[in-house]
Amino acid sequence: MIEQVLERVAGYEHRFNALFEGYFDTLAARLDTPPFSRFTPECLELLRELSLRGGKRIRVVLLHEAAGLVTGEPVEGLDAAALSVELLQTHGLVHDDLIDDSPTRRGGASTYYAYRERFPDHPQVALGLTVLAGDLALALSWQALLDAKVPVAVRQAMVEVQTRAAADTFVGQIIDLERDFTAAPGEEVLHGVADYKSARYSILAPMQLGLLAAGAQPALFEDELRAYARLVGICGQMRDDYLDLFGEADAMGKPTGTDIRAGRHSYTVSALLSAVSGAERTMVEAALGDPLCTPETVAAVRETAERNGVAAGMRADMRRHAEQASAVATGWRSRWRPESVSFFELLPLWSVERAV
Repeated sequence: MIEQVLERVAGYEHRFNALFEGYFDTLAARLDTPPFSRFTPECLELLRELSLRGGKRIRVVLLHEAAGLVTGEPVEGLDAAALSVELLQTHGLVHDDLIDDSPTRRGGASTYYAYRERFPDHPQVALGLTVLAGDLALALSWQALLDAKVPVAVRQAMVEVQTRAAADTFVGQIIDLERDFTAAPGEEVLHGVADYKSARYSILAPMQLGLLAAGAQPALFEDELRAYARLVGICGQMRDDYLDLFGEADAMGKPTGTDIRAGRHSYTVSALLSAVSGAERTMVEAALGDPLCTPETVAAVRETAERNGVAAGMRADMRRHAEQASAVATGWRSRWRPESVSFFELLPLWSVERAV
């Protein structure tokens, strides 16, 4: 059954990547920029490179499968919505890497570090251009929906969904930073960060956009859509936090241990601090927040976490939340098309399988 999810994900990914490449091929001609500017084309090229370096395009998959809950026929407006959700993602990646001072993303240089290399003697220029590149991606996300060939009322509703998703994500970023000023953030805080920072724009908004494009009214199903999105978002954040310590750097396209070095109280770090004591806790606390923490120290922290059952506990927590999300989707069988309902039942379990 998981193979069916993989096959469908791969199909959406392949089609969308061609669409996204075509979008960037014509973007410079459609964007009103002064002919003398050299920085603007450079900015567009960096956004293009980051956007096309890719991922599984899960937001695009959710968008199409949500429309598939309503109809098996082609749906107008899905391409515009797909461009919008992925441009919003690009915006988030640019700003995330600036906030986190991350040198790499998706196997290449982050936008911030690309600008730092371009302007080694002008750090404020590199900083400013990075912020503006992210802002431009956000504006393009909204513009993609405004250009959608759908009825005005549907277009307006779609723009409202993306605007609300963007605002929720910004709040999520704020409380994510705030969380690390809490000595021992509890489950409510960790889940709240996952909900605002990830679930609302990565899960809920694409589903709402797909339903709107297909002619449904997602507001009628608000509670259950939010419940599903929150659970899948928690799974996704747990997976990212898990992989940051227990994953493989080559597979992820970025180094492991970034949460340890940055002193973030992620799901993994919080579970680790709760599991250790004595000399082990002293070692973990010494590494936490040390930007010069060596790969060897990160490996020692990882070994300590595994020995104390943190990795196994996180895998169990991910699976529990995935099963709860699948149960929410099962409740849709009496209302929506079984083929797409099955996809939403399987998706959370697949997201867990990607982490183990």
